[in-house]
Amino acid sequence: MTTSRINNLRTAMEEAGLQALFITNPHNRKYISGFTGSSGYILITMDRAILFTDFRYMTQAPEQAKALEVLEHLPVVMDSVKEVLKASGIDKLGFEQADVAYGDYATYAAQLQSIELVPSDGLVEGLRMFKDAGELRIMQEAADLADRTFEHILTFIKPGLTELEVALEMEIFMRRNGATSSSFDTIVASGERSALPHGVASPRVIQGNEFIKLDFGAYYQDYCSDLTRTVVLGQHQPKHREIYDIVLEAQMHALDKIQPGMTGKEADALTRDIITRYGYGEYFGHGTGHGLGMEVHEAPRLSIRSETILKPGMTVTVEPGIYLPGFGGVRIEDDIVITENGIQILTHATKQFTTI
Repeated sequence: MTTSRINNLRTAMEEAGLQALFITNPHNRKYISGFTGSSGYILITMDRAILFTDFRYMTQAPEQAKALEVLEHLPVVMDSVKEVLKASGIDKLGFEQADVAYGDYATYAAQLQSIELVPSDGLVEGLRMFKDAGELRIMQEAADLADRTFEHILTFIKPGLTELEVALEMEIFMRRNGATSSSFDTIVASGERSALPHGVASPRVIQGNEFIKLDFGAYYQDYCSDLTRTVVLGQHQPKHREIYDIVLEAQMHALDKIQPGMTGKEADALTRDIITRYGYGEYFGHGTGHGLGMEVHEAPRLSIRSETILKPGMTVTVEPGIYLPGFGGVRIEDDIVITENGIQILTHATKQFTTI
């Protein structure tokens, strides 16, 4: 698996005019090498693939990163990098510009001396957009766990609990069932707080007759799921049902129409146009979806600014919403895979209007 990823990365490097790439992003490091330790750097050239790490990981790293050379780096890691590059006659080194802070860049440049640092953007991330069969299997299991978590929490929620108590129960359930953690800080937003798109769980006591928006996911075997469902605790008002049905219509329309060859902007319009037609366009202020994988937010995006073409193997969320300040909000979100002919939906928790 990692050998093919290294070869694909070398192809991308050639297209970018790079003979060497220094990988510092932890997710990219894990994707290329399989190494799960907390400290390490990868150097890829056209004839060598090296994982530099320290003494703590010199037993673990060779067991996990079997497709790479594993070397214990010198006290200054760039001294080890410089040795390899000079021995290979390489005088330019690509680095991940989105991951390296300016202070680190200045330090690296001073340590490398005559070797030029060249910024690169998205080389590994471009590979990560396309999931292989093994990744999709794990992501399906992560999605299944999110579905089960939703089913469980419906039996737990009651008036008088705080949002934080509900979020904790969800986290415990996911961990008990195989997750390393939640994919992100769980959103439990009730009542007027449900109008906050990213209203993470708070000490607010959940009342009756109000929305509860639940946005959560399982971080499972290094991959994320991301699911949102909105329910009503107690009796619903006509406005609850009205905006819920609009969001559901928009989401189901997108799930029916998204296909390969469409741009992220075109996919976004599938939900946005419906919500706008009902007069709620100004209350849907975020994109329709985002890429999903080793990180909960990655490429590609489904947004009004995205010209990325959707292709088979990409995994994205579809999550339109309406958020009415002072009243509440609805978001409905599923995880999908772009296929040759359309999509495959990974999450299957009920989207029926639910009161508990």
